[in-house]
This record gives sequence, structure tokens and C-alpha cells, in this order.
Amino acid sequence: MRKPDRRMAPTIIGVAVVTTLAANGAVLLAQNQAKPEATARAENPRFVAANSTISPDVVAPLGKRMDPHVLIAAPATLPVNVVDRVRSVKGVAGVEVVDAVQAVVAGRRVGVMGVDPSTFRNYTPKPTAQSDALWRNVAAGDVAISFTMGNDGGVQLGSQVPVGGRRKQTRLRVGAYATMGMGDVDAVVSHATAQELGMPSGNAMLVSVPKGKSAAYLKRFKKLLPKGAKAVEVNPSIDYPTAGEVPTARGQVMTAAQVRTVIRAAYSRLGWPYVWGGESEAEGGYDCSGLMQYAFARAGIRLPRVAADQARAGWVIPYSKARPGDMLIWANDPTAPGYISHIALYIGDGKMIAAPRRGTVVQVQNVYTRNMKGAVRVNPRHAATIAG
Repeated sequence: MRKPDRRMAPTIIGVAVVTTLAANGAVLLAQNQAKPEATARAENPRFVAANSTISPDVVAPLGKRMDPHVLIAAPATLPVNVVDRVRSVKGVAGVEVVDAVQAVVAGRRVGVMGVDPSTFRNYTPKPTAQSDALWRNVAAGDVAISFTMGNDGGVQLGSQVPVGGRRKQTRLRVGAYATMGMGDVDAVVSHATAQELGMPSGNAMLVSVPKGKSAAYLKRFKKLLPKGAKAVEVNPSIDYPTAGEVPTARGQVMTAAQVRTVIRAAYSRLGWPYVWGGESEAEGGYDCSGLMQYAFARAGIRLPRVAADQARAGWVIPYSKARPGDMLIWANDPTAPGYISHIALYIGDGKMIAAPRRGTVVQVQNVYTRNMKGAVRVNPRHAATIAG
């Protein structure tokens, strides 16, 4: 198993800084109900820009796309000389400076980024990057949210939602569903909007480096950073072992007692409502990953919070080799092909305990294999490491 990186958002001087961005994704733009006929010809005719009076030149055309591999974040604005030193490291293909915090969006505390739509789009997945209307929406002052926040969280396209801190919030229009490709980022606004909301300015940067060399560059970047700044790998890969590589003991997998405890704990939540972001009775219910986090915690096993990260809490093996206590994972998000967006607990005999979706409750289900990516054999020590 590869050495893990800490992917949870580090809290620095009260500011919880998001850690990762855009691996896969597509967008659905909010309909302009006031002028449904004013569709953008280059876009899906069902969707339009936030404001038909905005000039097409407000957002620059898509430039050269590049994948973000490392995110550097700090509690305050990154000094210009630090950004320049990172940019000048040999092999760095690009650097994009952004604003990054955790904020309240539609009543949920999520990772938010403030960006320059004209340049940031080059660091996003191809379908997202290509959508001029999406970035015009963001430039016009809209917030783009993840597909899961919209679909499972019940936040409707075109609705006005409060965005900001716990004490002061501003209502913004939901201009698009655009999954960022990792669990820590559920909303994107323009840099101008971020400043109006009081977000820190330029406290993070995305860095594109040669593929497969993120770990080496992380070490180099950390030597260049000021005190309090952090550097993490964007979207670490999932470990798919070859046959015979998954250990059976020595503390690397759960004990029989831990498996029984996890399953009993999951059973104890049957009937609780699905609540997006829910992870305890305090939220009134559970979402899929919140249920896993609750059940495994009862056995003394710490998991990261979201399904995409929980999929890295052990070895991903074929479902045919799954046994009770393994987690099952799916890539169901239509806006982010390949992104792990759902997770459940396997209890044997083709059954699982899951929090399926909005409008349902925690329940025992028959396992389905459509969009399934396998089973996760949890490594308690590794899970605790990536949980931060």
C-alpha cells in the first residue's frame, strides 16, 4: 500500500482550508426562468447563462488544460515571492492562485473556493472547463455547487441560497451543478464574490507537476513555504492490489470482533433518515459516508469523512471477494465519471446496509453492481492516517 497523504482540510488559525480540487466532472447550468428563450447556442439548449446581458467577453476562452496535482494552502494571503518560487521549480507546468475556506452554503458547512473564472477553468475537468456559460454564471456572481450537494442535499438549480460565515451570509443564485471531483470542495464562486463574502484572498494555489511525481514535488514545495502553510497531494490514487497482496492479520485488517461491532452499529441506525452531510443524531440522520464513519467509529476505527476518501481506507478488491465488514463503493455521479460518490457496508449473502439517497432511510438492501467499483478491505491504521 502506498504511503498516504493527509487529505482532510487543515484548520489554521480558525480557517479550515480545503485540500483538493477537480479530478473529474461535468456541469448542468441553472435555467433562467425569466427568459427561457434566451439560450446560449453553444451550450445545451435547456440551460442558459445567469444574466443574458453579460458580455461573452467577460470570461476568457478556454486555454491549455492541465491537471492540478498539489494544493498549497495557508491561513492568510500567500506572499508573492512564495508563489514565484513554487512557479519557478523545474518541471512545474502551471500555478493557479485561489481563495480557499470552509463556509456555510445553504445551511451546510462545505469547502468553498474563490477563483478567477478565466484562468481557473483551465485546471478543471474537460466538460467543466469547456462550458462558457458555467464560468459566465460564476463571473456574474453565482455559486456553482457539486452534483451531490444539489441532488442529495436538495439544493435546487436556480435557487437563491445563503453563503458565508455562521454569523453573516449573503444570498447567491445556484448557477450550476459542477462536481469538483473530490469531497472537500462543494462550491465555487468568483474571486470578486469571495471577497464580498469576506473569504481570505489568495491563500491557496493549485500546482500542476509531471504526472506520477506529486510526492517528490510535495517535499520540494514544503521547503519553500512560510510557517503555517500546508501542501497536500490532489486526489491520491486508490490502491487496487494484485491477487494475494491483501494481508489477513498483523493489525492491517479488522479483527472478527471489530467486524461484528461495525455491523451491529450500522444495524442500530436502521430507519434513520438520509441527511446529506449527516453523521450523527445531532444532524437528524446520516448520509452514506456519515453512516460508515459512525459504524466504524464504534469499533475504534477512524475513517475520513467522504466516500471518495473512505475508498482509500484500505485495499479495493473485486466484489466477488467481498466479505462482511468490507465497504462497497460506487461511481454514481453523472457529472463526475469515475468519482466515488456512494458507499455502503457489506453484511454478507448479497446484502448491505446503506443510506441510499434523499427521501430514504438507512436500510438493508440487496447489493447492486451497476457503477460499482469494488469492495474496500479496511486497513484500520491506514484509515486513521488519512482521516488526519
